[in-house]
Parts: sequence; structure tokens; C-alpha cells
Amino acid sequence: MKFTVADVLDQLSVETPTSPAVLAKSLKLTNKNDKLSLETALSALGRLGVIESRDSDGLLRGDNPDLIEARLRCSSKGFCFAIRDDGGEDIYIRDHQLNHAWNGDRVLVRILREGGRRRSPEGGVQCILERATTTLLGQVEQQDDQLVAVPLDDRLLTSIQLPGEDAEHLQQDPPTSVVEIHVDRYPVAQCPAEGHVARSLPLSGGAASDRDLLLTKAGLQARPAAPRVSPKSPATKGRTDLTDQPALLLRSWNHDEAPFLPAVHVEPHSGGSRLWVHVPSVAERVGCGNSLDLWLRERSEAICLGEVWQPLLNEPLSKASQFNVDETAEAISVRLDVTANGELSDWSFTLSSIRPIATIGPAQLKALAARKPKARTIPAALKSIKDQLGQLETLLFCARCLLESEQRRGAIQLELHTPEIDALGDLIWVDPTGLRHRWFDALDATDPQSLLQPLLRAANRAWGRHATALRLPGIQLHSGQADDTALTDVAKTALALDLPLELNDEGSPSASELMALIEKAPQRRVLEQQLSHALQDGFFGSLNGRTEPQDGGETTVTLPDTEPAVEPSSSEPLVPWCCPGQMYVDLANQQVIVTLLSDGKDRPTVRHKQRLTLGNRDCAGQVSWPLFAGSIEDKLQQLCTDRLIQKLNGRRRQILELERDLVAMVLARTAEPMLNKDLDGRISGVQSYGFFVEVGPTAVEGLVHVSSLNDDWYEYRSRQSRLVGRKNRRTYQLGDPVRVKVIKVDVLRNQIDLEVASEPVVDPSAEQEPAAVPVTLSDG
Repeated sequence: MKFTVADVLDQLSVETPTSPAVLAKSLKLTNKNDKLSLETALSALGRLGVIESRDSDGLLRGDNPDLIEARLRCSSKGFCFAIRDDGGEDIYIRDHQLNHAWNGDRVLVRILREGGRRRSPEGGVQCILERATTTLLGQVEQQDDQLVAVPLDDRLLTSIQLPGEDAEHLQQDPPTSVVEIHVDRYPVAQCPAEGHVARSLPLSGGAASDRDLLLTKAGLQARPAAPRVSPKSPATKGRTDLTDQPALLLRSWNHDEAPFLPAVHVEPHSGGSRLWVHVPSVAERVGCGNSLDLWLRERSEAICLGEVWQPLLNEPLSKASQFNVDETAEAISVRLDVTANGELSDWSFTLSSIRPIATIGPAQLKALAARKPKARTIPAALKSIKDQLGQLETLLFCARCLLESEQRRGAIQLELHTPEIDALGDLIWVDPTGLRHRWFDALDATDPQSLLQPLLRAANRAWGRHATALRLPGIQLHSGQADDTALTDVAKTALALDLPLELNDEGSPSASELMALIEKAPQRRVLEQQLSHALQDGFFGSLNGRTEPQDGGETTVTLPDTEPAVEPSSSEPLVPWCCPGQMYVDLANQQVIVTLLSDGKDRPTVRHKQRLTLGNRDCAGQVSWPLFAGSIEDKLQQLCTDRLIQKLNGRRRQILELERDLVAMVLARTAEPMLNKDLDGRISGVQSYGFFVEVGPTAVEGLVHVSSLNDDWYEYRSRQSRLVGRKNRRTYQLGDPVRVKVIKVDVLRNQIDLEVASEPVVDPSAEQEPAAVPVTLSDG
């Protein structure tokens, strides 16, 4: 079909009926067979109660509270959960209740059994709204008399039937390639899924082949070409002239297609800092809802593939928007007053013109870090920017103040840097958006983008508070909550390592408490890794609010007169807008800023002479009239629909998984020369099925499976994060050094198998410990 159930529901309203003919036109269905498929789908959806028919009036979207929208998440072990859109408790789906839904599919679920104190609710898939998998990577096998493709992703609990002509792609031993499978028909009733081999991809074809393989695995190998639309020219009238300000471009990425970044300027102010963040004005160059805007929505983000980028913007738009040294450019600017405690005391947004004077790269920051405080000589790398050394020092001061403030509010900052491997290219640098990881990156004074990241978060927080006060729509970033069970496991590990941790009555420390404990611990890296697994990925959500008064009354929203000393992070919505060349969500929020500054009503009527500056912090308390005309308000609301946010979240998950797979594959490639060699490493994780060890200069991680420890029966003691031999009392504990041998490297699955190469260390204290219940050996 040329449409999904989600497409159909997007065109239907709960209140206003839509005729089938109008629906078919909205879905751009002109073929008779497509219209017949729509009729069949509408009939089935009506029986399920997903839609309602009003006879001659048309169709309504059903408002059935028993049908819950969710995304399916499956494990390789066959356990599936429906992750609810409304943030409710996850719903367990048994295999016979999947109704042919696959991992990642958007579904409607009905709860069949309510959850208990320690049991998730159970449900069944009633309808598949949208398929997440249209192509996949697999290997061709002969099963009985049928040729099938077995997905490499073991979370896809299915196989795909293939035509006989695809037998030429049968798996070899050892495998030298994988195949890209296009799904021709999804499983229905007793009929299995069918597909065909689109192409074969080699496993050892070099870096470009690896990138192609990973893009195909993520379903991002074929992205549509950009429409032929020229970018618009921003208005020059009414802009604030800031071209005399010595703004700096902080940039670590060095590849040509990498996204452009904002410029910044800072100066000391009242014991703190006065910071300007200047962002390229992409929103003024893109018509909201036109073909270019829709193409950008579909792309969602720029993708870093190490040494290659897939940019978000097309070339004309990127060239027109980016900042260049000594060139005047249009910008959206915000002035932030930052106290010595790292709190925002004031801000002001404006459309501006700027003229950056220099680009600061890693070489300059490394020279600055190595320079002695009172040195009279200036290193060669700093001579071209010698007049800006004071500003760089103030920028570092401002960034540290902001990071310390975030830590006081409970933010987690980890020093888990990507290994500096040439093949990883621009992935070795800190992501200025801060969205690559589940945590905030600790400050690296030699990485310009590490310095830029907290400055941009401050600008995002300022807009979040401003938009909330004015009840403007937007897309905010919700930080994922830490898993309490995983945090408890980290606490147990810390106690086993004799770190001074005091637990409350429930034995559940907060992530910030653990962070403060392990910052100075000798085992910091392995503990930070374990802590990172307890954190969940952030996700985008709607910033609710309307600009016009409700029920004909007046709306007045005020901000506090002073910044609180410590403000909970939950009260500060983070609304990203500073990286429109990298993320579409930033472009969508930038559209709201531009609309406010360009089209917002700054006075009740034209008879009033006094005007408000709508970009100033204190304007919200004085607004008692609708900020926008009705048509503009409707346009703004369409910028941040639930459907768009769902798509942005789905693409965010795809790209995060792609980048993680790329790093894992590059690390596995670095382990191939280590095959059959003995190496010194450090235990980075312990489970009942074995322990993980980081080896080599790149700290690549491999597994010593418990079945390879054939000198004794080893018991897993979760409280101490260790394996203990029942007879010889040998121990393998988190953080311990160990010598291992690399026995297998599976680049495709990013798995490295190790075995102990020398006698393990005997822990004398292990003999004093009480006996533990033995665990059953498994393959993990």
C-alpha cells in the first residue's frame, strides 16, 4: 500500500468528519487499486473501533481509551514490550499477541491484564500503525525446501521467504558478504513475510563498504534528493547591528560537509559573564511547509559517518546560512547574563547582523592550555588571535560556571570520550548539541565544541523559559530518567570496591550522588561506564501552550524577578534552537523565534505608542493580548505536531544506533590485528555468563565467557560484581587487571571473544566471604 494506518489517522479528526473521497485525495491516491485498498483498510479499522463512520457525513478518528499508541521494543530473547507514547508503564506483549508486529513498529495495543506491584501489564497488538522495517540486512539460508533470509538483527523475530532465483546468495562458510533484503509483503494470517535480495554487500570491502553496510542496516541507505528550491533572503530591516562585536567561531569538526555552528562572544559582567550566542538564521530562508521544509523534516538530522557526513541541509541553503570569518551574515542572537553561580539572570533575543573575526580550533585551545599563566611569549598557534586570549579565558570561565550549575541541579557529566581513531573522523569530537550521549560531556578545555556545548544549552534553556512564559509552541528535549535498579547495581559495585557510599533506607542512591562518589575513584572509568548504562536516552516532546487568551479572557504570565539559587531541571524546559544545520528540531523551534520577533504584536492596538520588546526576559508579565493573528497562530501549531515529534524521535533512535554501531565496528576492526595475541586489559563488566575486558590502546571491549574458565566452577556474586571460583577461590572483579588472548573477532555483530591467557589474581579476602548460590551457565 502507498499509505499506512498512521497516514490515514493523521488526516482524520475526532470532531470534524472527513469523506472517503477527501481522504483519498489527501493521501494522493489516484490508482483504482490504491483506492480499493483504502476502502478495505477503512472497513477493518472501523471493526476495530479505530475510526467511526457517520454515514453521509464521513469518517471520524475514534477516541477509544482502551487502544493505546505505542512503539514495540523486542529483545533477542523474544521478550517484547510496548513503549507507550503517553509515558505510561510499558506493556508486556507475549509472542502470540504480537499479531505479526516487528521490533520498532508503531502499534495500537489493548491491555489484557492489569499490572501488579512487581508485574508489568500485559496486552495484545490490535493494529499496526506504521512499519519500522522496509529493508533489512540478512543472510540467505536453505531451510527444508524453502529459501529464506535470516535477519542479522536478532530483535526481528522472523524470517523472510525468498524466490528461488536468490539461491546464488546462499551463505558461505565462513561468510564473506551479507545481503540487503527488500520486504515485498508483510506476514498476514498464516502467510509468512516475503521479500527479495536487492544486492550483496561485502564484509571486507574497506571503510566505504562498512559505512554502506551500516547505513543499510539502519534503513538510511537511500535518502531522497533535495527539491530544486532556492533559499529565501532574510529581511535586512529591523536587525540589530552587532558587526563590531568580536564574535568567535568554535569548531572542532574538520570535514567540509560537517554542519555549521553558532558564533559566540563573551565579556565579564557583574562578577559573572555576559554571553552572546549568534545562530545562523536558517528559518528565515525556509518557507514553513514548502517542499524544502518537508524534505528537511524527512531527513531530520545530519549524520556523521566518521570521515564522511550526510548533511541535513542542501548545498545552496547551507552556503547561504553559514558564518564565515570577516563576512557579514544574518543571525538570531541571544544575550545571556550568567552569574558567577552559573545561573541565568537575564536574556534578550533579537534578529541581528554579525561579522565573526576568527575561528578557534583544537590547535589554538591546546596551545592555550599548555601556556603558562604569566608567560610573556605567545605560541605560534595563538599569534593570530592574541587579542582574543582574554575572551577565550572568559569563555572557559563561563562554561565552567554553567557546568557547575547543571551539576547542582542533578545533571550527570561523564568523561567517556570516543577513542581517537582516524577512521572515526569527526565522531571523536564532542557533539555541540549534547544529544549523542545519555549524559553531559565533562569539559575538555582542548576541544572547542566541548567549550561550546554548555553555552548552547544555556541558550536553549533561556528560550525554553521564554517560550513557556509566552505560551508559545515548540519541541522540547526531555532527559531520560535513570533506571533505579541499574543505579542500585552501580552502588553495590562501589561498595564492593570499598568506596565510601552511604545508602538511604531503600538502598537507592541518586545518579548525582554516585557521580560525586566516583569522580575521584581509581576505578572511575569502569564505574562511569556502568553508570552510563543506567541512564536512558532523551526524547523530544511538545512544549504545550497557546498564545491567544482562552475563553476571550486575558492571559498574563510572569517570570520570577530573580533567578533561584538552585532550580530543579524539570522546571527548565530545554528547547533546542542553536544548531539548525544539524537538527531539524532546532530549525522548527527557530521558526517560532523568528515568527515572534518578526510578526509578534508588540502592543495591544496601533493606537498605543509604547511598544514591548518581545525578545526581552521581562516582556511576558506585560502581555495581555494575543501575540499573533489567527492564521499565524495556526501555522505555528502545525510546526510542532505530535506526528512530527514521533518521526523526529524515530529518526533520532535510528541515527543514535547507527553512530554507536559505527564506533563499535571501527573498534572491532582495530581488534582484528590482535587476533591470537596476548594482551593486558582491565575488567569493565561482570555478569553471570562471564566478564568484559577492555584491551589495547583503543580500549576495545571483549567477552571472556564463563564456559572458557575451565579450571573451576565460577559463581557470580552480583553484590561484589565478581566471579569467584568455588574451589580455588580465584576472583574476577570489576576494575581488576587481567591478561587475555583474543580468540575471535566478529566485525558484523561487533563481538570480540577472549580467553584468560595467564593465571588470574587470587583475592585473599574471597575466602572469608559467605558461600553464594551457583548460577546456571548460559551463553549470555
